[in-house]
Amino acid sequence: MHAPRSLKHEYELFVEREIEDYKDSIPRSAILAIGDEAVAALRAQAQATFTELVIWEEVDRIIARRLRLPSYQTWRRRRLKIIAELRRPERWGLHPDSALARELRASEGEHVLVAGVDDESAAIFSAALGCSVTALDHEPDALERVVAAAEQAGLMSRVRAYIGDVAGWAPDVALRMVVCSPAAFEGLAPEERERAIAALQSATLDGGVHLVRTIVAAQTAGQGAGLTLEELRSRYAGWAISVEPEAAGSPSAGRTFLARKQPELH
Repeated sequence: MHAPRSLKHEYELFVEREIEDYKDSIPRSAILAIGDEAVAALRAQAQATFTELVIWEEVDRIIARRLRLPSYQTWRRRRLKIIAELRRPERWGLHPDSALARELRASEGEHVLVAGVDDESAAIFSAALGCSVTALDHEPDALERVVAAAEQAGLMSRVRAYIGDVAGWAPDVALRMVVCSPAAFEGLAPEERERAIAALQSATLDGGVHLVRTIVAAQTAGQGAGLTLEELRSRYAGWAISVEPEAAGSPSAGRTFLARKQPELH
């Protein structure tokens, strides 16, 4: 797993992106004119070496001044304020006492899989906490919402999206947390669900958590097709299991299944 990027690195990427977007927005003749300005500025500085790299670096400095890009310290203050807001579970419609909010905070900086993306809250809240996030869904529109939210929040470097379902996705990283909606298992035969859950369990670190959100009453009683609490309990034998009601004041109705992987005894 890649280490989270530093704020300094994020600032450098921000400046680079702003400059490149500006270059893309103006005609070639305007870029050449800035190039002439850069050469004149370098001559005034008694710059001895006029390499292409030196000239383009000066072009970038000129553009940065024109755009009045903030200094690192100014940008950092603004970014820290934004991050603090993004790290509030209420910002994403999550109750602070919910199992999802609690376990995501405990997984800070780790890798989280969000499968069956019913909304972007879990993915973006995880990324705001410094997690590396994989969003998995068979609906492109759902993933596009996650990507758009990540871009808007400045968290795209921490989020990757895959089109597919849990039966066809092979974990390629060690997972600290798996967040699923029942929709992640829709259309899968029982044996496909068994294989998918087993693969996710194998990829999960000791102490890691699997959380299935909003199991509704019909599923709890086994009256609906698809994943039920009874099946989940059987699939997670040997894990520490709890079933929690949605937190008071939560917009969702239902219960949350939570399973924590126990270390193997040797």
